[in-house]
Amino acid sequence: MKKPNIVQLNNDFIKDANQKKRFEEEEIRKRHRFIGLVLIVITLLFILPTYNLVSSYVALENRKQQIIELQKEFNTLEEETNQKKELANRLKDTDYVEKYARAKYSYKFEGEVILQTPELLPK
Repeated sequence: MKKPNIVQLNNDFIKDANQKKRFEEEEIRKRHRFIGLVLIVITLLFILPTYNLVSSYVALENRKQQIIELQKEFNTLEEETNQKKELANRLKDTDYVEKYARAKYSYKFEGEVILQTPELLPK
């Protein structure tokens, strides 16, 4: 193998140029570290609000589901209440009370025989 014919001079200009090159490289490294740190901080600043936004969205969806369930329960209870009010209004009529007691509780007069049909029983 052949030896290269390049000889490096060690004069003041070369030393200054090398020192200047090392200084510039160090400045570039510092700048890159700073930019990396800034990017990490910006990333963290975006992650926290995103997490809060997602958790708020999940809580909102849970509340919406809860509202739907409560609305269904409300409708069921309202329907039951209306049925009971209707029954209470009907029970004010003495003829209906007599029919209701005879059908529901099998009340009868002496000597009567009651034959019940399930579809005609009051609820």
